[in-house]
Amino acid sequence: MGWTDFTRRQYARRAMRYASDLTDREWGLISPCLPEPRRLGRPRSTDLREVVNALLYIATTGCQWRMMPKDFPPFTTVQSYFYEWRATGLWGRINHHLVMEARELEGREASPSAGVIDSQSVKTTESGGI
Repeated sequence: MGWTDFTRRQYARRAMRYASDLTDREWGLISPCLPEPRRLGRPRSTDLREVVNALLYIATTGCQWRMMPKDFPPFTTVQSYFYEWRATGLWGRINHHLVMEARELEGREASPSAGVIDSQSVKTTESGGI
């Protein structure tokens, strides 16, 4: 599928601080998946949208943690959220949620009913039957 005038406008990031920043629509899809603030301890003061924006910035640019621009939360904060979310499987749940949303937007069932694996997808040993 090629770019149309509509999709070019939809994905243009001119008003964003960085091209990797989430739009309000994208944030609306991701935010329900993020953990609620803990009931005990110090109240959360970090904006999770800024944490996700920082992680997307790192993924897009390939910069090091310490080289992250200063308008994001401190890199140690972003790093600790990333490690926690990775350890708890949050990224997998977000990915699953986004895949289901994308399938529904295309008018398909949220979960596929079948999958195809071909010989190009599955690597086997070179030796054959020995």
